[in-house]
Amino acid sequence: MDAVRVALLREVLAGTEWLGTTRRFAGALRGSVVSYGGGLLLVGTPAYEPWHLAAHLVDEATWSGTPELAPTLVRHDPPGSGPGRPAVGLGRIEAARRGETLLVVAPEGVGGALLERVHDARRGGAKVLVLGSGEGELVSMAHESLAVPDGLELDLDTVQHLVSAAAGENGTPVVRGRRRFRDRLARLADVLTAPPPSRW
Repeated sequence: MDAVRVALLREVLAGTEWLGTTRRFAGALRGSVVSYGGGLLLVGTPAYEPWHLAAHLVDEATWSGTPELAPTLVRHDPPGSGPGRPAVGLGRIEAARRGETLLVVAPEGVGGALLERVHDARRGGAKVLVLGSGEGELVSMAHESLAVPDGLELDLDTVQHLVSAAAGENGTPVVRGRRRFRDRLARLADVLTAPPPSRW
């Protein structure tokens, strides 16, 4: 999702709680990594690795001049080491200490090895943020969490776009007038389905 689509999505969501909620969570993320000079670890579940969020945070780090937002992606089953092949495994989480931030993206509840390592990171002083279903023991360990349970008008991928864009913001966003949700959704649908402009 590019910046234009994120802007349109924000227009559609104006007046709902999503913009404030995602900005609050993004502010906690940005404040945590900037105040300590970086050290952002990003991890998902064995079934869901947040590659897309990692890429967007790298872009936002570049565009906003905030290199601290660029995460280290922690993988459950990292490939062997080599040029251009990240090999950061779960052991990196348990080694996290004060000054580092751990962002966990979990569409469903987690347990086992990941839960134990997040507990170790928190005990070591790392700040823990959770983006996901909003259920389970993981949320109780989090310093900040943003719940995106199934059945809401937004899915986890869309919320990740809003969070990454808000984390990269340098200024205060302009608050627009309130319009009905259906009107905003209809406008977004029109823009996204419109044919490309003619070059003739």
